[in-house]
Amino acid sequence: MTDIDRQDVLSRYRIKMRPGRILVWTLLFIGGIVMITPLLFMFSTSLKPASDVYDLRLIPAHPTLANYVAVLTSTGFTRWFFNSMLVAVSVTCSNVFFDSLVGYTLAKFRFRGRRFIFLAILSTLMIPTEMLVIPWYLMSANFGWLDTYWGIMFPGMMTGFGTFLMRQFFEGVPDDFMEAARVDGMNEFVIWWKIAMPLVAPALSALAIFTFLGNWTAFFWPLIVTTSSELYTLPVGLSSFAVEAAIQWEMIMTGAALATIPTLLVFLLFQRYIVRGVMLAGVKG
Repeated sequence: MTDIDRQDVLSRYRIKMRPGRILVWTLLFIGGIVMITPLLFMFSTSLKPASDVYDLRLIPAHPTLANYVAVLTSTGFTRWFFNSMLVAVSVTCSNVFFDSLVGYTLAKFRFRGRRFIFLAILSTLMIPTEMLVIPWYLMSANFGWLDTYWGIMFPGMMTGFGTFLMRQFFEGVPDDFMEAARVDGMNEFVIWWKIAMPLVAPALSALAIFTFLGNWTAFFWPLIVTTSSELYTLPVGLSSFAVEAAIQWEMIMTGAALATIPTLLVFLLFQRYIVRGVMLAGVKG
């Protein structure tokens, strides 16, 4: 086939594919609009005075920041925000450390019962969270962890998903690197920290982001284990605030908008790490 014939075939292929691409992009655009409209409406309502709440225009006629000032000053929002940030950051750091350490051990060490331990960890992924609430609550009561930060955090300090994810990535790290480090006299902890961990950075970033977002939006367990409003996390605090605010939709939307901002920032700043981590996890799986 000559160059002219090849170019003719490619041009006809592009012409045939163009309508399909247009249709795909159109559907993606429509889907994006449908998904982002409630978010825009939430932020729009948070900027409206009470008299304009039922005005369905996305751009407020009389925008105001009074709702934000009221939520931040007259409610426990700042305390709830601090509690959620403390819990989410602490649990994320714990997951990154312990899940990667266990995953490295299961991937790079050969010992009796290794496969059984790995299967036991995987089996925890098949148990619904609702079935674990009662054992968690009884454990918290026995150890005096009810209505404490530790009581909120301990169920998620290590996860089966994080261990599985890190183990799969560590499996792809060549053993030659570890052997060379052992020859140089490094101990196993230093090898894991300085050699293996940088090589699985995409998995670490994906695990950290998913863990942070999961704990930031967690509602069920913090609702059960806390009784004091001083220890409410943001979802629990906003739920109680929504009951107190009754039909003050502008205040409810303002609280929801403030709670959404950190998650939006995480997605905007780390979206490439999220996509890369998910893609690599799919390849490894």
